[in-house]
Amino acid sequence: MKRAGFSTKWLPILLLLPQLLIIAIFFYWPALHAVTSSFYLQDPFGFGQTFVGLENYTHLTSSVEYLKVAKFTVLFTVLVTFFSLALALLFAVKADKVLRGAKTYRTLLMWVYAVAPPVAGFIGLLMFNQTWGPLSDLFKFFGWDFTLGVNYFDTAFAMIVVSVWKQVPVNFIFFLSGLQSIPRSVREAALLDNRSGTRRFWDITFPLLAPTGFFLLITNITYSLFDTFGVIDTLNKGEPGNNPMTLVYKVFVDGFRGNDLGGSSAQSVILMILVLALTVFQFRLIERRIHYT
Repeated sequence: MKRAGFSTKWLPILLLLPQLLIIAIFFYWPALHAVTSSFYLQDPFGFGQTFVGLENYTHLTSSVEYLKVAKFTVLFTVLVTFFSLALALLFAVKADKVLRGAKTYRTLLMWVYAVAPPVAGFIGLLMFNQTWGPLSDLFKFFGWDFTLGVNYFDTAFAMIVVSVWKQVPVNFIFFLSGLQSIPRSVREAALLDNRSGTRRFWDITFPLLAPTGFFLLITNITYSLFDTFGVIDTLNKGEPGNNPMTLVYKVFVDGFRGNDLGGSSAQSVILMILVLALTVFQFRLIERRIHYT
Protein backbone atom coordinates (compact mmCIF):
# COMPACT_ATOMS: atom_id res chain seq x y z
CA MET A 1 0.00 0.00 0.00
CA LYS A 2 1.36 3.38 -0.98
CA ARG A 3 2.05 5.68 1.95
CA ALA A 4 0.87 9.28 1.87
CA GLY A 5 3.61 11.85 2.23
CA PHE A 6 4.83 15.32 1.32
CA SER A 7 6.66 16.05 -1.90
CA THR A 8 9.18 18.24 -0.04
CA LYS A 9 10.37 18.33 3.56
CA TRP A 10 9.80 22.09 3.78
CA LEU A 11 6.04 21.87 3.30
CA PRO A 12 5.22 20.26 6.69
CA ILE A 13 7.57 22.75 8.36
CA LEU A 14 5.76 25.65 6.73
CA LEU A 15 2.41 24.21 7.79
CA LEU A 16 3.56 23.87 11.39
CA LEU A 17 5.32 27.24 11.51
CA PRO A 18 2.23 29.41 12.31
CA GLN A 19 1.24 27.19 15.24
CA LEU A 20 4.83 27.05 16.50
CA LEU A 21 5.06 30.84 16.33
CA ILE A 22 1.83 31.21 18.30
CA ILE A 23 3.10 28.82 21.00
CA ALA A 24 6.47 30.59 21.15
CA ILE A 25 4.97 34.10 21.35
CA PHE A 26 2.08 33.43 23.72
CA PHE A 27 3.55 30.68 25.92
CA TYR A 28 7.32 30.21 25.86
CA TRP A 29 8.25 33.89 25.73
CA PRO A 30 5.90 34.95 28.59
CA ALA A 31 6.99 31.91 30.64
CA LEU A 32 10.67 32.78 30.17
CA HIS A 33 9.96 36.42 31.02
CA ALA A 34 8.08 35.37 34.19
CA VAL A 35 10.98 33.15 35.32
CA THR A 36 13.46 35.99 34.74
CA SER A 37 11.29 38.60 36.50
CA SER A 38 10.81 36.37 39.54
CA PHE A 39 14.46 36.94 40.51
CA TYR A 40 14.15 40.73 40.53
CA LEU A 41 12.49 43.41 42.59
CA GLN A 42 11.06 45.68 39.93
CA ASP A 43 10.09 49.31 40.14
CA PRO A 44 6.31 49.57 39.58
CA PHE A 45 6.85 52.49 37.18
CA GLY A 46 9.43 50.63 35.11
CA PHE A 47 12.45 52.78 36.04
CA GLY A 48 14.66 49.89 37.09
CA GLN A 49 14.98 46.52 38.77
CA THR A 50 17.14 45.00 41.50
CA PHE A 51 18.34 41.41 41.53
CA VAL A 52 17.14 39.69 44.73
CA GLY A 53 17.71 36.03 43.87
CA LEU A 54 15.26 33.67 45.58
CA GLU A 55 13.90 36.30 47.95
CA ASN A 56 10.54 36.47 46.18
CA TYR A 57 10.14 32.71 46.54
CA THR A 58 11.18 32.58 50.20
CA HIS A 59 8.77 35.40 50.97
CA LEU A 60 5.90 33.42 49.44
CA THR A 61 6.68 30.22 51.33
CA SER A 62 6.66 32.12 54.63
CA SER A 63 3.56 34.19 53.82
CA VAL A 64 0.48 33.20 55.83
CA GLU A 65 -1.79 34.90 53.28
CA TYR A 66 -0.28 32.99 50.36
CA LEU A 67 -0.62 29.65 52.16
CA LYS A 68 -4.26 30.49 52.95
CA VAL A 69 -4.93 31.22 49.26
CA ALA A 70 -3.14 27.98 48.28
CA LYS A 71 -5.31 25.91 50.65
CA PHE A 72 -8.47 27.52 49.32
CA THR A 73 -7.32 26.87 45.74
CA VAL A 74 -6.92 23.15 46.47
CA LEU A 75 -10.36 22.97 48.10
CA PHE A 76 -11.94 25.04 45.33
CA THR A 77 -10.38 22.89 42.59
CA VAL A 78 -11.45 19.61 44.21
CA LEU A 79 -15.05 20.72 44.79
CA VAL A 80 -15.54 22.32 41.37
CA THR A 81 -14.00 19.35 39.57
CA PHE A 82 -15.96 16.75 41.54
CA PHE A 83 -19.39 18.38 41.29
CA SER A 84 -18.90 19.40 37.65
CA LEU A 85 -18.11 15.82 36.66
CA ALA A 86 -20.67 14.18 38.95
CA LEU A 87 -23.61 16.36 37.89
CA ALA A 88 -22.67 16.14 34.21
CA LEU A 89 -22.46 12.35 34.38
CA LEU A 90 -25.84 12.19 36.14
CA PHE A 91 -27.49 14.43 33.53
CA ALA A 92 -25.85 12.50 30.68
CA VAL A 93 -27.15 9.18 32.00
CA LYS A 94 -30.65 10.63 32.31
CA ALA A 95 -30.45 12.25 28.86
CA ASP A 96 -29.37 8.96 27.34
CA LYS A 97 -32.63 7.42 28.58
CA VAL A 98 -34.97 10.28 27.63
CA LEU A 99 -37.36 9.34 24.83
CA ARG A 100 -39.73 12.30 24.66
CA GLY A 101 -38.38 15.83 24.51
CA ALA A 102 -34.78 14.62 24.25
CA LYS A 103 -33.62 17.53 22.07
CA THR A 104 -35.21 20.11 24.37
CA TYR A 105 -33.68 18.45 27.43
CA ARG A 106 -30.20 18.46 25.90
CA THR A 107 -30.50 22.03 24.63
CA LEU A 108 -31.47 23.34 28.07
CA LEU A 109 -28.40 21.67 29.56
CA MET A 110 -25.97 22.71 26.82
CA TRP A 111 -26.83 26.38 26.25
CA VAL A 112 -24.72 27.51 29.24
CA TYR A 113 -21.65 26.38 27.25
CA ALA A 114 -21.94 29.59 25.20
CA VAL A 115 -21.80 31.83 28.30
CA ALA A 116 -18.40 33.43 28.94
CA PRO A 117 -16.98 33.15 32.51
CA PRO A 118 -17.39 36.90 33.28
CA VAL A 119 -21.01 36.73 32.09
CA ALA A 120 -21.58 33.63 34.23
CA GLY A 121 -20.10 35.54 37.17
CA PHE A 122 -22.42 38.47 36.49
CA ILE A 123 -25.44 36.15 36.41
CA GLY A 124 -24.27 34.71 39.72
CA LEU A 125 -23.93 38.26 41.04
CA LEU A 126 -27.58 38.89 40.20
CA MET A 127 -28.79 35.57 41.61
CA PHE A 128 -26.87 35.96 44.89
CA ASN A 129 -27.52 39.68 45.36
CA GLN A 130 -28.14 40.15 49.08
CA THR A 131 -30.89 42.74 48.51
CA TRP A 132 -33.11 41.22 45.82
CA GLY A 133 -31.32 38.10 44.53
CA PRO A 134 -33.71 35.11 44.24
CA LEU A 135 -31.20 32.65 45.69
CA SER A 136 -30.40 35.00 48.59
CA ASP A 137 -34.13 35.33 49.30
CA LEU A 138 -34.41 31.54 49.26
CA PHE A 139 -31.56 31.22 51.74
CA LYS A 140 -33.13 33.87 54.00
CA PHE A 141 -36.36 31.86 54.00
CA PHE A 142 -34.38 29.01 55.60
CA GLY A 143 -32.60 31.36 58.03
CA TRP A 144 -29.32 31.84 56.16
CA ASP A 145 -28.41 35.52 55.88
CA PHE A 146 -26.37 35.24 52.67
CA THR A 147 -23.97 38.18 52.14
CA LEU A 148 -21.98 37.94 48.93
CA GLY A 149 -18.71 39.86 48.97
CA VAL A 150 -18.83 40.33 52.74
CA ASN A 151 -18.83 36.89 54.30
CA TYR A 152 -15.88 34.65 53.34
CA PHE A 153 -17.86 31.40 53.34
CA ASP A 154 -20.82 32.87 51.44
CA THR A 155 -18.58 34.27 48.71
CA ALA A 156 -16.71 30.98 48.41
CA PHE A 157 -20.03 29.11 48.13
CA ALA A 158 -21.20 31.41 45.32
CA MET A 159 -17.88 31.04 43.48
CA ILE A 160 -18.09 27.25 43.59
CA VAL A 161 -21.76 27.11 42.55
CA VAL A 162 -21.31 29.45 39.57
CA SER A 163 -18.09 27.73 38.46
CA VAL A 164 -19.78 24.32 38.56
CA TRP A 165 -22.84 25.63 36.70
CA LYS A 166 -20.59 27.05 33.98
CA GLN A 167 -18.64 23.81 33.46
CA VAL A 168 -21.38 21.16 33.66
CA PRO A 169 -22.57 21.58 30.02
CA VAL A 170 -19.09 20.88 28.60
CA ASN A 171 -18.75 17.69 30.62
CA PHE A 172 -22.33 16.74 29.76
CA ILE A 173 -21.59 16.86 26.02
CA PHE A 174 -18.57 14.56 26.33
CA PHE A 175 -20.24 12.11 28.72
CA LEU A 176 -23.34 11.89 26.54
CA SER A 177 -21.20 11.24 23.46
CA GLY A 178 -19.32 8.54 25.36
CA LEU A 179 -22.54 6.87 26.48
CA GLN A 180 -23.99 6.88 22.98
CA SER A 181 -20.79 5.34 21.57
CA ILE A 182 -21.19 2.21 23.71
CA PRO A 183 -22.34 -0.62 21.38
CA ARG A 184 -25.92 -1.73 21.76
CA SER A 185 -24.77 -5.36 21.89
CA VAL A 186 -22.72 -4.63 25.01
CA ARG A 187 -25.72 -3.05 26.72
CA GLU A 188 -27.96 -5.97 25.86
CA ALA A 189 -25.39 -8.46 27.14
CA ALA A 190 -25.06 -6.47 30.38
CA LEU A 191 -28.85 -6.45 30.74
CA LEU A 192 -28.94 -10.24 30.50
CA ASP A 193 -26.05 -10.60 32.94
CA ASN A 194 -27.38 -8.25 35.62
CA ARG A 195 -30.85 -6.77 36.01
CA SER A 196 -29.72 -4.12 38.50
CA GLY A 197 -29.31 -0.81 36.67
CA THR A 198 -26.91 0.51 39.31
CA ARG A 199 -24.67 -2.55 39.12
CA ARG A 200 -24.70 -2.45 35.30
CA PHE A 201 -23.62 1.16 35.37
CA TRP A 202 -20.67 0.67 37.73
CA ASP A 203 -19.57 -2.70 36.31
CA ILE A 204 -20.03 -2.04 32.58
CA THR A 205 -20.87 1.55 31.64
CA PHE A 206 -18.56 3.45 33.95
CA PRO A 207 -15.38 1.50 33.01
CA LEU A 208 -16.16 2.07 29.33
CA LEU A 209 -16.39 5.81 30.06
CA ALA A 210 -12.96 5.81 31.75
CA PRO A 211 -11.04 7.38 28.81
CA THR A 212 -13.62 10.16 28.55
CA GLY A 213 -13.58 10.64 32.30
CA PHE A 214 -9.79 10.84 32.39
CA PHE A 215 -9.77 13.49 29.67
CA LEU A 216 -12.46 15.50 31.48
CA LEU A 217 -10.61 15.17 34.79
CA ILE A 218 -7.59 16.95 33.32
CA THR A 219 -9.63 19.64 31.56
CA ASN A 220 -11.73 20.30 34.66
CA ILE A 221 -8.73 20.69 36.92
CA THR A 222 -7.25 23.13 34.40
CA TYR A 223 -10.58 24.95 34.23
CA SER A 224 -10.80 25.23 38.03
CA LEU A 225 -7.28 26.60 38.30
CA PHE A 226 -7.31 29.08 35.42
CA ASP A 227 -10.58 29.55 33.53
CA THR A 228 -12.57 30.51 36.64
CA PHE A 229 -10.69 33.81 36.77
CA GLY A 230 -13.58 35.74 35.20
CA VAL A 231 -16.10 34.23 37.63
CA ILE A 232 -13.97 35.06 40.68
CA ASP A 233 -13.19 38.59 39.54
CA THR A 234 -16.86 39.35 38.89
CA LEU A 235 -18.15 37.87 42.16
CA ASN A 236 -15.47 39.69 44.16
CA LYS A 237 -16.73 42.92 42.54
CA GLY A 238 -13.17 44.00 41.86
CA GLU A 239 -12.51 44.34 45.60
CA PRO A 240 -10.92 41.08 46.82
CA GLY A 241 -10.24 42.34 50.35
CA ASN A 242 -10.71 39.40 52.72
CA ASN A 243 -12.78 37.48 50.19
CA PRO A 244 -11.54 34.09 48.94
CA MET A 245 -9.44 33.96 45.81
CA THR A 246 -7.42 31.37 43.93
CA LEU A 247 -3.72 31.40 43.14
CA VAL A 248 -4.16 32.62 39.58
CA TYR A 249 -6.34 35.50 40.76
CA LYS A 250 -3.77 36.43 43.41
CA VAL A 251 -1.14 36.68 40.65
CA PHE A 252 -3.35 39.28 38.99
CA VAL A 253 -4.09 41.16 42.22
CA ASP A 254 -0.46 41.38 43.35
CA GLY A 255 0.93 42.09 39.90
CA PHE A 256 -1.53 44.52 38.37
CA ARG A 257 -3.04 46.11 41.47
CA GLY A 258 -0.24 45.80 44.00
CA ASN A 259 2.45 46.49 41.35
CA ASP A 260 4.57 43.70 42.84
CA LEU A 261 5.74 42.37 39.47
CA GLY A 262 8.58 40.27 40.88
CA GLY A 263 6.37 38.63 43.51
CA SER A 264 3.55 37.93 41.06
CA SER A 265 6.06 36.45 38.60
CA ALA A 266 7.32 34.11 41.32
CA GLN A 267 3.72 33.08 42.04
CA SER A 268 3.09 32.33 38.37
CA VAL A 269 6.25 30.20 38.19
CA ILE A 270 5.20 28.20 41.27
CA LEU A 271 1.73 27.71 39.79
CA MET A 272 3.24 26.60 36.48
CA ILE A 273 5.46 24.03 38.24
CA LEU A 274 2.53 22.70 40.29
CA VAL A 275 0.36 22.28 37.20
CA LEU A 276 3.20 20.56 35.34
CA ALA A 277 3.79 18.18 38.27
CA LEU A 278 0.07 17.45 38.54
CA THR A 279 -0.16 16.70 34.81
CA VAL A 280 2.81 14.31 34.96
CA PHE A 281 1.28 12.58 37.98
CA GLN A 282 -2.04 12.16 36.20
CA PHE A 283 -0.55 10.72 33.02
CA ARG A 284 2.01 8.50 34.74
CA LEU A 285 -0.16 7.01 37.49
CA ILE A 286 -3.85 7.51 36.75
CA GLU A 287 -3.72 6.78 33.01
CA ARG A 288 -2.17 3.36 33.71
CA ARG A 289 -5.55 2.32 35.08
CA ILE A 290 -7.37 3.56 31.98
CA HIS A 291 -7.86 1.08 29.16
CA TYR A 292 -8.68 2.32 25.67
CA THR A 293 -10.62 -0.09 23.47
